[in-house]
Amino acid sequence: MFNNPPRFHMVSGSRSPLIVMRDTRAWQLQVWVSFGLAVFLCATGLAYLPGQALDRAFMVMGYVFCLSTVFVLAKAVRDQQKALRTGEAETPMWRFVVWGGFAVAMGLTLWGLLRMQIDETYKAYLGVSWLYLVTSAFTLAKTLRDRHEADLIENRRAVAHVEEK
Repeated sequence: MFNNPPRFHMVSGSRSPLIVMRDTRAWQLQVWVSFGLAVFLCATGLAYLPGQALDRAFMVMGYVFCLSTVFVLAKAVRDQQKALRTGEAETPMWRFVVWGGFAVAMGLTLWGLLRMQIDETYKAYLGVSWLYLVTSAFTLAKTLRDRHEADLIENRRAVAHVEEK
């Protein structure tokens, strides 16, 4: 059900047809359910985190920091690929900031998780749910960006087709 091949939409143009690849609805549902489940598991683990309130606050901030850097990194990588295709210049310092922010977020969250004085089983639960959140966020970012780019291509082609008439 979830491994259906992607759907294709033909968009006609003046030269040759352009194939715009779209994800299946089942894949989109799986991505959103996976992300929602990861958020739920992380929220549950953090809500019932034993220990001090300061540890809980640190971990919540770490998870949110990781989540935001995942979306920024996903966009930066996609923009870098686009820049390579179009020959646009990319700012090396921006790449450093994005990758550095992601590394700091992941590193500090891992450090906070490892230093907490809680049961190892609970640490494992928090660690696995955190990594699940990060990976599902990358997948969600890619899915959203793919849909946005396909919409842009179809809209450009539709406007060009109307202008031809």
